[in-house]
Amino acid sequence: MKKLSFYFLFILFLISCNSTKHVIEGEHMLIKNDIFIDSVKTQGADLQKYILQKPNPRFLGLPLGLYIHNLGNHDKPKTPSEWAKENPRSYNFVKSIFSEKQSIAYANSFINLNESFLDYKAPEIVSDLKVRRTADNLWAYYKTQGYFNSSVNAKIKRDSTHKKATVSYHIKKGKPTTLDTINIKIESPVLDSIYKNSNLESLLKMGDQYKDQTFRKEAASVVKLYRNKGVYHFTESALGFYVDSTRTDFKTNVDFIISANRLIDEDGQYKERPYKVHTIKEVNVITDYSYTRKDKTFRDTLTYNGINFSAYRKIRYNPKYLSQSLFLKPGETYKDTLTNLTRTHLKSLQNFKSTNISFTTIPGTDDELKMDILLAPLEKYTLGVETELTHSNIRNLGVSGKFSITNRNTFKGAELLKLSLLGSWFNSNNGPGWEIGADASVEIPRFLAPFGLSKLVPKEMSPRTLISLGSSFQKNIGLDRQTFTFLTDYKWQYNSKKTIQLEVLNMQYIQNLNVGSFFTIYNSEYESLNQVAQSFDNFNYNNTDRTLDLPEEAISFMQAVANDNSFQNSNPEEFNNTLNILDRYNIITSDFLIPTIAYNYTYNNQSDFKDNNFSFFRVRVANSGNIFGLLSKKTNTNNKKTFLSIPLAEYFKTDIEYKKFWTLGTGNSVFAFRTFLGAIFTYDNSDIPFTKSYFAGGSNDIRAWQTYELGPGGRNSGLEYNVGSFKFLTSAEYRFDVINRLKGAIFVDAGNIWDISSSDFVEEEAKFNSLSSLKNIAVGSGFGARLDFNFLIIRFDVGFKTYEPYLDDNKWFKNYTFNDAVYNIGINYPF
Repeated sequence: MKKLSFYFLFILFLISCNSTKHVIEGEHMLIKNDIFIDSVKTQGADLQKYILQKPNPRFLGLPLGLYIHNLGNHDKPKTPSEWAKENPRSYNFVKSIFSEKQSIAYANSFINLNESFLDYKAPEIVSDLKVRRTADNLWAYYKTQGYFNSSVNAKIKRDSTHKKATVSYHIKKGKPTTLDTINIKIESPVLDSIYKNSNLESLLKMGDQYKDQTFRKEAASVVKLYRNKGVYHFTESALGFYVDSTRTDFKTNVDFIISANRLIDEDGQYKERPYKVHTIKEVNVITDYSYTRKDKTFRDTLTYNGINFSAYRKIRYNPKYLSQSLFLKPGETYKDTLTNLTRTHLKSLQNFKSTNISFTTIPGTDDELKMDILLAPLEKYTLGVETELTHSNIRNLGVSGKFSITNRNTFKGAELLKLSLLGSWFNSNNGPGWEIGADASVEIPRFLAPFGLSKLVPKEMSPRTLISLGSSFQKNIGLDRQTFTFLTDYKWQYNSKKTIQLEVLNMQYIQNLNVGSFFTIYNSEYESLNQVAQSFDNFNYNNTDRTLDLPEEAISFMQAVANDNSFQNSNPEEFNNTLNILDRYNIITSDFLIPTIAYNYTYNNQSDFKDNNFSFFRVRVANSGNIFGLLSKKTNTNNKKTFLSIPLAEYFKTDIEYKKFWTLGTGNSVFAFRTFLGAIFTYDNSDIPFTKSYFAGGSNDIRAWQTYELGPGGRNSGLEYNVGSFKFLTSAEYRFDVINRLKGAIFVDAGNIWDISSSDFVEEEAKFNSLSSLKNIAVGSGFGARLDFNFLIIRFDVGFKTYEPYLDDNKWFKNYTFNDAVYNIGINYPF
């Protein structure tokens, strides 16, 4: 591997020596832009968007895209006939053996290869014109910031020997201009009354520095005010800012004028009309609109609460429920916010591919509007297919698939009924296995709750009710687990950034059908018992070498050790190890009933999917057991509370996650940070189900360890799985562009799992006792590559064990090698 890395770097070095291969004589390739503000050199991240020429992109300090471009040749043939003239022997050789068609294909392969090299960005050649325009851009920018006497001087330093150049921009800002007297003049009595009664605080303040952005925000604020007070025709064209440019004391007076009239085109002539407050006179909804049917006659019409519903075929939506998504009704004053809320609410129904809302003035009036809503429905039935590759410490390789069918507007209230079938195949440590399952869910765009509870959340918050029922069955995976789930879930959008979700009842029943295979699957547990058996005499072994038969003898052996006090005194380590295995055996093999009530709060201020400067916060608080635990007084032989003879999982679980993203410099470079903290607290002597425990490692976790491999705490058990009841995880990742769709990343992950159950079976190094336990945080670091297809990102990460808390010494970088690295393949970003 080291030799391969050396040769790769050596080849890149040779190529880099000729980075100006395609720079003709007399031209110079731009290698650097320097920015000086008042003689101080700066990175100028906020100024980069005004610079028209930038050096070729670099990866790890090297312009890889340019190197690949230089592998091509602009003078090579562009057609097969030209290629044949330049390479007659090769062309005719292929033609003589195969055919003319094959020789053309042979020539095209070389032509396409050369063109693919040249598709990468060519050397950035310094342009005097673009440098001058950049200087003008920078001067214009500082003028918008109030530096009216600023100057920008651009200098080009050319190195003719190497055909390279550096450009430096020297900016002198000068003294900024501040705002002095601000006069607001509103020429319309109607607009003046609205403005004064609103108590709107102006953003233009005496003494503040002049900034164009402040004026734009002020204009947007005033437009928003009037359009939300019913002045439908009000636009920014009615606003005027007049700045006094005659003063020489770096201060300026501002006259803010709001016009009384608007201009309209009437029979080819522009006329003035006063601004007025508009009310909604008529609301029309077309439920099956399409452009091809727009001129046809409606076959079905009805009126509900003053709203006219129409369809070219048949009205398939219950007007009672569809009208709940309309927040402007006849007789109400027009508001921009209610128009946008109506549009957002209709889109959230996931029943329409387009929602067009338009307003027109009622003929004969100048203060009444007609509201037309054109809804183009999605297909009633849609199919979905999902696939996934998985890899963990237990399952070497797995592939899963999910097929689903969605029925929209199932009960005429814009409901979504979804039926899904899932299947998977795994190559586990115990051989191949499979899983099949099915579930059905219905999402209702309102609260379905008794006793009028649905009125607690206003419809403006887009309340949702989700009811789901499902089951799955595994074969030769784990203990052939069979799972039944039932979920009732309420969710609403508190505002544009905050979402609340309430799981009223999340019932899960887990049944293990093949308990006898425990020691076959978790072979490391069995090997540990055999080691203890060499020291334990008080047991009737079936053979002389004390190798335990499975599964009955292994279980009897653990129980015999647990009841032997003398062995505990003589062999405490072996005794605790056996009880630890017995405890895990009881948890893994036990059936569980998990009735959960949970509260979720999510904050996300991302404006859209392109926004890379945002924060994300989520907290989930859950309780399992709840009323079922209060109703049941029965316990099983292990003193665990049961409900209908099924062990009941009783615990409180809290998960807190925070993510922050920053855009760095230019392009799509992003710095991402994520931290997670979770804890589970049991009560009534309950165990934590394996499926609800925390684990560490994996492609979306600490990437230097495989799933279930790390922890808990300072232990390195070598077991097939490691779980805990407390988890801390944090990650930092720098993401950047490499070439075209190829993205790169450098990351650091840190964290671990611990046990906080206070169980006597757990070793001390696995427990979280105090802040001193944080010394057992593992650290992994590495790099990765991503292929970005917009709708899908294929990810490859290499994680190196940087700090291993379970090692006795040399915990840093001891196994920081490619041989000990973990190679992860994932879909989309890890967080």
